[in-house]
Amino acid sequence: MEILPFLSSIIGMLVFSFLFTTIFLQAVDSIERYTRSRALGVFLILSTTIMIGVLFIGSFISNLGSQIKLFTQKIQREDFTTSIENLSISIRDSLPDMIANLIPESEKIILIAKNVMVGIFQSVLSLLGSAGSLFFIAFMVLIFTIILLIEYHDFKRSLVRFMPNKYLEVGLRMIYNIELQISKYLRGQILAASSVAILSIMGLFLLNQLGANITLIVFIGIIAGLANLIPMVGPFIGMIPAILIALMNNIGSDIALNHQIFGSIPSPFFVLDIIIMFIIVQQIDNNFITPLVVGESVGLHPMAVMLVLLIGGTLIGPLGMLFAIPVAGVLKVVMTEIIFITKNSHLL
Repeated sequence: MEILPFLSSIIGMLVFSFLFTTIFLQAVDSIERYTRSRALGVFLILSTTIMIGVLFIGSFISNLGSQIKLFTQKIQREDFTTSIENLSISIRDSLPDMIANLIPESEKIILIAKNVMVGIFQSVLSLLGSAGSLFFIAFMVLIFTIILLIEYHDFKRSLVRFMPNKYLEVGLRMIYNIELQISKYLRGQILAASSVAILSIMGLFLLNQLGANITLIVFIGIIAGLANLIPMVGPFIGMIPAILIALMNNIGSDIALNHQIFGSIPSPFFVLDIIIMFIIVQQIDNNFITPLVVGESVGLHPMAVMLVLLIGGTLIGPLGMLFAIPVAGVLKVVMTEIIFITKNSHLL
């Protein structure tokens, strides 16, 4: 039983390596046609991708560090305590007495707020502390991806040699259709993720125009877009840092504390505005972008896409949702070929 976690991690690395190989394969093939060197094509594509990733992560960590440092300084000042007390009073006044009595006293709220913030910062630090294991996983995925990109066509030719002559044409067609299905799915996912990122950035920019004072909006939008690779949860993952940063930046501001949506619905520190904005993005993604773009890319009906996502999420969780649609697309190709062979077996 102890070997199962080890095997699952290796399988996970191989799966992600195969997905990255599918993403970069066409670009590597194009460069190879011009340079006559496949290794050079792999080096150029992966080095460019790694450079962009390192610049993005480095810039994000630097900006996040500055954000945490500023908030740590702010939390030590009296205006943090005053702002929390004012928030507590404002919430109590806006609620019925029976519900308002359930809200803790201001001193307890301040203590809870500080403990929550400390807990969040400790979680961020522990995540950064586990960067060693994440780096190892990323390194192994990179090695597997390099090997697959360089040896991909040789591996496919070796696979074809094991096919009986009787099923050679059917086998070749199945391999081609599976490749096409996965590449279409990945293009659809990239398009959907980009759409969610753009919508999130636009929504946060609009909130900033209304005075929300949210920083790192480009990073938050990109995080929401990348998280959207796990369907239906991406926009909500982007919502969490947006709310935290809004609280960090607006603590001590009476205008932000007393903000109201449409001049009537209380939304201290624009928290409710942010939640509503990300719910809208999530609804657009779930009802239009993912079912249409991703569903069409693998030839599945939008209702089938939703069912497949629910089944994958129920069985395996987030990873199940991530791989549910491409697995369904591959199964569809295999079933189509099996049906073709069954109907035309007398011709083979």
